[in-house]
Amino acid sequence: MNKVSDDILFKVEKPSRYTGGELNEVVKDINEVDIRFAFCFPDVYEVGMSHLGSRILYHTINEREDTYCERAFAPWPDMEEQMRKNDISLFTLETKDSLNEFDILGFTLQYEMSYTNILNMLDMSGITIRASERGEDEPLVMAGGPSAYNPEPLYDIVDFFEIGEGEEMMNDVLDVYKKYKGKNKKNEFLREISKIQGIYVPSLYDVTYNEDGTIKEFKPKYDDVPKKVTKRIINNFTKVDFPDKFIVPYSEIVHDRVVLETFRGCTNGCRFCQAGMIYRPIREKKREDLVKQARELIKNTGYQEISLSSLSTCDYSEIEELIKELMSEHQENKVAIALPSIRVDAFSVDLIKEIQKVKKTGLTFAPEAGSQRMRDIINKGLSEEKILGAARSAFESGWSSMKLYFMIGLPYEQIEDCKAIGELAEKVVRQYYEVPKGVRNKGLRITVSTSILVPKAFTPFQWTAMERMENMREKIQAVRGALKSRSINYNYHAQKTSFMEALFARGDRRLCDVLVKAFEKGAKFDGWSEYFKYDTWIEALEECNVDGEFYVYRERDYSEILPWDFIDIGVNRKYLENENEKAKRAELTQNCRKGCTGCGINTNFKEGECFEGAILN
Repeated sequence: MNKVSDDILFKVEKPSRYTGGELNEVVKDINEVDIRFAFCFPDVYEVGMSHLGSRILYHTINEREDTYCERAFAPWPDMEEQMRKNDISLFTLETKDSLNEFDILGFTLQYEMSYTNILNMLDMSGITIRASERGEDEPLVMAGGPSAYNPEPLYDIVDFFEIGEGEEMMNDVLDVYKKYKGKNKKNEFLREISKIQGIYVPSLYDVTYNEDGTIKEFKPKYDDVPKKVTKRIINNFTKVDFPDKFIVPYSEIVHDRVVLETFRGCTNGCRFCQAGMIYRPIREKKREDLVKQARELIKNTGYQEISLSSLSTCDYSEIEELIKELMSEHQENKVAIALPSIRVDAFSVDLIKEIQKVKKTGLTFAPEAGSQRMRDIINKGLSEEKILGAARSAFESGWSSMKLYFMIGLPYEQIEDCKAIGELAEKVVRQYYEVPKGVRNKGLRITVSTSILVPKAFTPFQWTAMERMENMREKIQAVRGALKSRSINYNYHAQKTSFMEALFARGDRRLCDVLVKAFEKGAKFDGWSEYFKYDTWIEALEECNVDGEFYVYRERDYSEILPWDFIDIGVNRKYLENENEKAKRAELTQNCRKGCTGCGINTNFKEGECFEGAILN
């Protein structure tokens, strides 16, 4: 057991990140379990503790009597300095044991810019970074999460990946691991689990390249290893195990509240959105199950807020009934309901008025693009009239602050489309002033945020080139130039971070060497602007003789083998190609709720019915 003295904790910011012992932490006797599993989040405690997927898997794994799942987070640099100085290995919060004492380390991949933290966490635990050099007596390293849909840049770091939803897949892996534990048969274990649906073992596949650097062939080394890795989904989603208690931290985290997952999947078909493609088909939880889960979680945590989580919460088929039921049960105890963000076309003033009876939350709308042409290209299916109507309704209902989210650097975008973002924000301001003074609230505040599109795997834009940095600067200026009102605050995303994110989101296994090299040069916490060092990455690319622009700024042909093509997400490649062609013509594809658009998920995943549990109008 590591000894982290009070003397060390006094020297660091937020010592509660490292103490453990929170309300609802799972405590087990390590001598009475067969498998020790460390769930590792490659970011700081308050980010990791807010992540719903981590909470679900912590609960699911600990439901097993034979396994103890503990938690580890990336220590903030001040704590890392103290740990390295005092020769303290990175430890879990539950037992304070070093990660090198565990059987399996499970990393969640939420964001490409956290990859160096994975390497740092292994290094701080005395674990060999490269999977090909890791010994039999060292822990197995696995990873899952949305970024695992392009696992290749981590191919020699991670022993195996879980592609898809982990609740059942995790249990399948642990059942096999029990047979092999302590027998020094890591390769045999990996070979066997490669046959489990959703499991990808990189060491069992070979890649060859053409002279132009594109992939020539990707194939398994053995006949019994699957050519395609098919993602895993939960079928009976309303009955899948969900925690009845969450760990309640001592200090503030990013999302201090109960989170209910209303459904998985999305029907909107936005062409930039990876989650909307990879999480298909739609599966809803029954309203009565959600109400019961909320009751249990509030009782077991004491939280004063319930957040309804999904990709597009207002699309839940019984959203109004659910909110009314939750409000009537919890309003008396001053428990608020929160919707993370609201799609403008699903905006209901009555719904929002219901929510604000307890707590007036901020409003977040995501029009995504300023011009109608651009909204049609990305298949947002949203008119300016609807956006302005929703804004006016909000101002009439007493709101005076609003966040508007947009993207720039979208495929087929012109400077005029970027100016339109500023112009649309100005029109929203005008809506406020058209509401009579006696009706509207004082103190108008509009926050406009633009992020840069990173074309991701399994989206219709996976073949398009990312916008170049010099053009991005011009586009940011175009937005800023169109903003006149003092009531508008403009935030924009850094271009250099987006370049690196794109590199790892779109790259192949040749980037693994770059990742290791950048880490050796000191890269870590790259998702945090104060620690991101672009020059370090450029040096690493040069020293590994890898051309970053080849992956980021290159248009790809439909005939090219993409680094992630061996994964089957259930959505046909041809469907994605057609959607990209429709984008070029600014043609819309209807919402799946209005009729099937033929993506293939309902025929490729016959057991995963579209709209499971949903009540369709």
